[in-house]
Amino acid sequence: MFYKKSIQTRSAAVLALAVLAGGGLAGCASGPSQATSAASSEFTFWDPYPQYDATSAWAGSIDKCGSEAGATIKRTAYDTSDLTSKALLAGQQGSSPDVLLVDNPVVSTLAEAGVLTSAKDSGLDASHTQANLLAAGEIDGDAFGVPIGANTLALYYNPKVLEAAGVDATSVTDWASLNAALEKVKASGKKGITFSAVGTEEGSFQFLPWFWGSGAQLDDLSSSDAVSALALWTDWIKQGHAPNSVINNTQTTSWQEFMAGDFAFAENGTWQKADAAKAGYKVMPIPAKSGGAAAAPTGGEFLTIPVQKETARYETSKKIIACLTNASNVVATDNTLNYIAPTEEAQKAQLAADATLKPWIDAVAAAKGRTSDNLGTKYPKISEQLWTAVQASVTGSASPQDAAKTAQTAAAAATK
Repeated sequence: MFYKKSIQTRSAAVLALAVLAGGGLAGCASGPSQATSAASSEFTFWDPYPQYDATSAWAGSIDKCGSEAGATIKRTAYDTSDLTSKALLAGQQGSSPDVLLVDNPVVSTLAEAGVLTSAKDSGLDASHTQANLLAAGEIDGDAFGVPIGANTLALYYNPKVLEAAGVDATSVTDWASLNAALEKVKASGKKGITFSAVGTEEGSFQFLPWFWGSGAQLDDLSSSDAVSALALWTDWIKQGHAPNSVINNTQTTSWQEFMAGDFAFAENGTWQKADAAKAGYKVMPIPAKSGGAAAAPTGGEFLTIPVQKETARYETSKKIIACLTNASNVVATDNTLNYIAPTEEAQKAQLAADATLKPWIDAVAAAKGRTSDNLGTKYPKISEQLWTAVQASVTGSASPQDAAKTAQTAAAAATK
């Protein structure tokens, strides 16, 4: 879940820890197996939402779905980084929970470690999920869970700043028109755009819409398209369209800059929409280089079924997940979790209840999982080189071309 403060803990820490945990558990002693039987009505459920206690709407939805499936849910909430390591250890010890809700980039790590069942093996129905969202949890065409919801990035804009600069927001449809708008904003005495280029997964997360929007792919960080995306951000800083602070900005600090009221644009996520609405700010999809909406990375968690010795338990686990992901419950829980629903049916219901979600539903439709394209556990290694290239280019320590070339060489070596 990517809400205000979570991307640095949920993306950078999770992906790094997932890789470390995956390689560091081999020497751990095995523990006792889960003390439940196929006939037991108690089912364990782990999630990464410690901020939601037993009185929350989220906990209520879990209890309701457990009851409808004939089960009593024993829920445990962990910080995301703890959840990843505990899930890996539990899988090794044969003590996995019945249902595990985990951040989408970690699904491939757990699946490749043998912790999760595939939908093919468990019978979990993933057929109604939006294909681009489901892809974040797929390996070689097999789904290893279904998303509870999704969020992504878009461009927020300040209508007052744009109006004063003589910019029509609807004219911003590609990189050329965005650059033209930034020139006008600068000429009017205001500030252009703020974002996060920090040297962590958070920086990669923010850079990916521009990287993918250029036409680049993660298996080639040194392509001419990839270089053009690095040059875009680097030129913005050189030309004064973006502040030097983006080099160290997190999404939270860049948002704080935007909320001061002097910036025309800010790249940020769904989790800021309530603050934006209060301030009178609007939102548009991030434009691709040649027009249209760029693919932005998806945030959000997957409901998964870990491997159990007693496979008869999968039937009840499937019922719990089916309940949590049906349209009525998805809309209710996604209002709590601040997500866009992962199915067209549920998105229509969300839109009927809140018409301001339209730009976000469009952005999610164009979005892409970071581990999609069958990258799986290669993604964290590639991402590290991507954010390293961004830092090298925007700080001026290397040209966009040299930064991209170095990144590709290192990524290729790391993913052999």
